[in-house]
Amino acid sequence: MRFCSLWLCLVALVIGDQDIAFAQKPALNDSISRRGEETWAVAKQIWQFAEPGYQETQSSKLLADTLEKAGFVVKRGVADIPTAFTATYGEGKPVIGIMGEYDALPGLSQQAVPEQLAREGASYGHGCGHHMFGAASMSAAIAIAEQIKAGHLRGTVRFYGCPAEEGGSGKTFMVRAGLFNDCDAALHWHPSSRNSAGDGSCLARAAVKFRFKGTSAHAAGSPDLGRSAVDAVELAAHASELMREHTPDFTRIHHVITAGGGAPNVVPDFGEVFFYLRHPKAEIVKELYPRLLRCAQGAALATDTKLEEVYLGGTMEIMANETLAQVAMNNLKQLNDLKYTPEELEFAARIQSTLSKPLPLDTLTQVFNTSTDVGKGSTDVGDVSWVVPTTGFTTSCYVPGTGAHSWQAVAAGGMSIGKKGMQLAARTMAATTWDLFQQPETLAAAKAEFAKRLEGRKYDPLLLPGQKAPLDYRNSPVAQ
Repeated sequence: MRFCSLWLCLVALVIGDQDIAFAQKPALNDSISRRGEETWAVAKQIWQFAEPGYQETQSSKLLADTLEKAGFVVKRGVADIPTAFTATYGEGKPVIGIMGEYDALPGLSQQAVPEQLAREGASYGHGCGHHMFGAASMSAAIAIAEQIKAGHLRGTVRFYGCPAEEGGSGKTFMVRAGLFNDCDAALHWHPSSRNSAGDGSCLARAAVKFRFKGTSAHAAGSPDLGRSAVDAVELAAHASELMREHTPDFTRIHHVITAGGGAPNVVPDFGEVFFYLRHPKAEIVKELYPRLLRCAQGAALATDTKLEEVYLGGTMEIMANETLAQVAMNNLKQLNDLKYTPEELEFAARIQSTLSKPLPLDTLTQVFNTSTDVGKGSTDVGDVSWVVPTTGFTTSCYVPGTGAHSWQAVAAGGMSIGKKGMQLAARTMAATTWDLFQQPETLAAAKAEFAKRLEGRKYDPLLLPGQKAPLDYRNSPVAQ
C-alpha cells in the first residue's frame, strides 16, 4: 500500500526549507570524526570475533561497555537473551531508538584481502557487515548523547543491542518484551554495495528445523533393520521442491541439510534439515507453513521415522514510513563523500574481477531511492516497524556489485572501504536523529503515517505462544 503523494506532501510541509547541511551540525561531525579510529577498532574487533547469533558474548559486551563508559545506562540480558541489551541516555520525550547488530554468518571465514582466503581458526565471517552496523550506530548514539549533555537537545536516545538477526529473530523477542513501546521513532542502517534510502519492504520469513529419528543398521549386511533419517530429510526436501510450484508468486522456500549421517555403510539414525519460508506478506507465510510441515510429516510417515519440529520463529515484512525515510534520504545525499584512494581502487578492481555483475565505481557518489523496492531478504527490523515508526538506509561498505553473504563482502568489511562506508553511516544516523529531536512536527507526521498504514491491521508476530528465543539455533545438531 502506498501513500506517496500524500506523505511526500506532508514531508515537504514539515521539512520545507529546513534541510540543514551537516556542516551546520559541526559538533556531531566532530564527535564522530574524533572517535573514528576508536569506532573502527570496535568494528574490527567484532569482525575478528565473528560470533554466531545468540553467542555474541564478546561483541555485545564490547559495545555495551563502550556505551556505559560514555555515560549510558545499560541494561544487559534483556528479553531473556544474554547477548541483547539496551543503552539509554537522557530523559523524557522524544525517545529515539537506534538499532545495532553484531552477529556473523557460518561458512564465511575470510581475510581482509581481495582473494578468497580463510582466516585460520575461524569458520564464521561478517558477510552482512554487522560489525560495522553495531559500531556505527553506537558512534551516532554517543554523538547525540553528547548534545543532550551539552543542553542542545532534549529527550532520550536509546541504543538497542540486537543479537541474532541472521535467522534468530532477536528483535522479534525484544519487541514482544515491550522494549520499543515508549519509542517515538526507531532508526537502522545496513552495510551494502551502494548508498540508498527510501522505505520499501522485505520478505516475511519463518524458520524451522525438521529433525528425524530413525534406526541405525549395517547398510549392506542388514539394511532391512534400518530406518534412514536421511531418507526422511531427502524426502522432505524433495516434497518442498514440488510444493514450490503451487505457491503464491514471490514465495521463497530454501533449505540446508545440517545433519546427514557420518558413513555410507551405516544407516543414519539422525538427520536434520533447516528451512526458510518467505513471502512479502506475513499472512501468506502463515498460510504456507502448515503445508511445509506436512511435507516433513509425510516424509516421516513414508520412511517409518519420527519427526521433531523445531520452530525457530519468524519475522514480519517492513512497514514503510516515508516521512522518516525522506529525512534519512536528505541527510545521506548531503553527507555522501565516498571516494576511493589509489590503494582502494586496486583492491576494488581485484574484487570486481571475481564478481559476475560488477557495478561502475561512480555509483559511490550516488544515492538510490528504494521507496518502491521489496527486498528479497528478510530482517527482524520488520517487527520493530509494526510497533513504532521506523526507517533505515544503506551505505556503500563493499565494492559496488558485491553481494552480501559473500567472501568479498567480508574482505571489504575488514579494510578501509568498509571503514569509510561505516563512518558515512554514523554521520547520517546522527544527523537524522538530530533532525527528529529538533523537528517535533516531523515525528507527528511520521506517527500519523504509521497509524494510517496500520489501520485495520494488528501486529501478529510469527511466534508461537510463549516461545523463547532459540538461543542454540546455531549449534551443531547431534542425534537425540
